[in-house]
Amino acid sequence: MVNAIANPSEQVVIELQHERLLTVAGSPLDKQRAETDAAVKTFRDLASGIEVDPKLRTLVDDVFAKLDGLREIRAGADQGDPRLRVVEAYSTIVDVTFRMYDAMILVPDTAIYRQARAVTSLGQAKELLARQRALIVGGLDPASRAAFNDAAATRRFQYGKALSELDAELAAPYAPTQAQANFLALEDKIAKGTSPPDAQVVVDLYWTEVERNQVASVDRLVARVTPAAIGVLLRVGLAGGLGLVAIVMTVVISIRFTRRLTRELTQLRTAALNLAHVRLPRAVDQLQQGQAVEEPGEVPAMPDAILEIEHVGQALNSVQSTAIEAAAGQVRLRKGVGLVFLNLARRSQSLLHKQLTQLDTMERREEDPEALEDLFRLDHLTTRMRRHAENLIILSDAVPGRGWRKPVPILDVVRGALAEVEDYGRVNVLPMPSVSLSGAAVADVTHLVAELLENATIFSPPYTKVYVRAEPGRGGVIVEVEDRGLGMNAAEFAAMNERLAGPMEFDLANSDRLGLFVVGRLAHRNDITVTLRPSPYGGTTALVVIPEELIERPAPVEA
Repeated sequence: MVNAIANPSEQVVIELQHERLLTVAGSPLDKQRAETDAAVKTFRDLASGIEVDPKLRTLVDDVFAKLDGLREIRAGADQGDPRLRVVEAYSTIVDVTFRMYDAMILVPDTAIYRQARAVTSLGQAKELLARQRALIVGGLDPASRAAFNDAAATRRFQYGKALSELDAELAAPYAPTQAQANFLALEDKIAKGTSPPDAQVVVDLYWTEVERNQVASVDRLVARVTPAAIGVLLRVGLAGGLGLVAIVMTVVISIRFTRRLTRELTQLRTAALNLAHVRLPRAVDQLQQGQAVEEPGEVPAMPDAILEIEHVGQALNSVQSTAIEAAAGQVRLRKGVGLVFLNLARRSQSLLHKQLTQLDTMERREEDPEALEDLFRLDHLTTRMRRHAENLIILSDAVPGRGWRKPVPILDVVRGALAEVEDYGRVNVLPMPSVSLSGAAVADVTHLVAELLENATIFSPPYTKVYVRAEPGRGGVIVEVEDRGLGMNAAEFAAMNERLAGPMEFDLANSDRLGLFVVGRLAHRNDITVTLRPSPYGGTTALVVIPEELIERPAPVEA
């Protein structure tokens, strides 16, 4: 059975893994497909002519049926099927093959059976690694990233469970290595939403190591199983009789029950880990971002499962429902707080607008220089108060009322931002290009630059200057705000830039970063890129890239 089914089917799996990887990588396939077809033919010829028990024959026929669909999978890949669909199609064939392997572990020695079962689990973990290797080729889109994370959670469980069951001799090839540590770190980075440029190299190095470890472990297991099988045959020949039959039946029943219990617990734990690390966090993130929740699905029911295990599965589903309800309640609370912010901010904005109008009228009438200076200071204070009121409106995902219909020169936009900063006397405005900003974006860009200038003056010594300049750049105009403060370390810069790269979620417990939350919201709304980096003078430089769509350049002067 080993030479007729196990070995040739294993070769089929190896060739399918190679073909799957080359297919998604867009590499030439003729040679590999020929090798796969040769391995499939050998497996069919050998497995068809051997007599096995009906259950195993059914599983072998299932593998044959899946292999019959290989031509259709290839045709779909050649016609441009999505990468994830191609990976999943190949994986279904391999999954059926591993179910066949489970039925072939019939060693009467319980200790050896457990080791054989663990080695098979390591083979399944290796297959999951092969899927991750195929998914990462060419970069990860959102669907491929989710599939990669699902495979990572299941692979880690399979790998950890199998290693805990192996004895020291069989586990020796799997000692921790640097390649393994690098791959685990890569999985964690991808789970957090980043894709390192050296991801393919890290996966390939770890794959080579896992292949070598699997071969070493299987060879050691085969060397141990062969004497055990001979010993069993000798005992059967010498003992005979009904007593031995009863013992054998007891062993078989015990092994089957153990396999059933192990299989059900494995399925339950895999589903629980997937729920905890992948599906439930994804649903909570969707709720927090105000998106329609993709149903995370329940822990699948297991027909005829042991009653206690079925109850545990039901409890996990209850925990999932409670967690989603709690997250939805938290989102409703956030929206309620946002509406309160918006209501108070709108009222304050209206009063401040009236106050600014009144101050403007008083400034026009006043002739006493000292009184006029006091009115100007009060006007500046009110302007800053209006910006703070608009902060609450922006954090509530609403749009402030201010707006311009005509383009405004970029110099006037920067001056408008400067007028909303408390310590504006420390800011030096360097020469600006002769370009204008479209009216629809003037209010948001003015507010964004004002927040950056405010941060620069607050987080730098009072005796230093803050510089603001603008220059045409690739894809638009770049506004640069530079201070001479203490700056941040590399980790803080990386964290801030990662948060500024997407729509920032306001955290009520982190109000000291209110200005950056506002900057992130305004930048995301207008497709503006904001990046923080160290200044050569020891402080922080904020780069604001305003896209070309928001810029209006002067018409060329005709000769």
